[in-house]
Amino acid sequence: MDKLSISTKEEALKLRAQGYSVEEISKKLNIAKSTSSVLTRGIKLNKKAVERIEKRKLFGYRKAALRWKEKRKKQNAKNLFLAEEVASNIKRDIFHNKIYCALLYWCEGNKGEKEGVRFVNSDPALVRTFLNLFRSSFSVDENKFRALMHLHEYHDEQKQKKFWAKITKIPENHFHKTFLKSNTKKRIKNEYPGCIAIYYNDCDISREIKIIYNVFSK
Repeated sequence: MDKLSISTKEEALKLRAQGYSVEEISKKLNIAKSTSSVLTRGIKLNKKAVERIEKRKLFGYRKAALRWKEKRKKQNAKNLFLAEEVASNIKRDIFHNKIYCALLYWCEGNKGEKEGVRFVNSDPALVRTFLNLFRSSFSVDENKFRALMHLHEYHDEQKQKKFWAKITKIPENHFHKTFLKSNTKKRIKNEYPGCIAIYYNDCDISREIKIIYNVFSK
């Protein structure tokens, strides 16, 4: 650093006083970053210089955020391609459908076989998937399906009934009286559709599902 010209040292101090970062000074004067740091150490910065440094920091954060966003975008595209490849190779015969149905039921269904089939969830995609698998795996009587909505007091009951009837393909007149949960209204989830319990009164199918996931687990 002793070999640096006086003009270089003065220029480093001048740039720092103007709010240039240590890295910027290093690149501008073609000196090591450590040298730039030593040269400008202890210099007091005015308000304008501090503002410039803060703006540079924010700019850096934004650039980093954009890089991560682009990286996530590419990774998501890669994951989507792999997921579609996996899904396209899944077997769709009745035996595999029964396994898929049983595994979903193992996670979200009622385990008491004497009560028949009972599946509860708030995710419309999961409910629709389970019912599609259930209907394609077993010989069902559509008249045996019943549904029970669990809603908060802030929900529009009729609106949610139409919504869940469309998702489940269960007629609205097969819905039990809605269970309304009290809510302080301090936290309202506008996108939350409530929870739906699907009932199918058939103990034989319930036992079969339970046996399938028990055997599969071994």
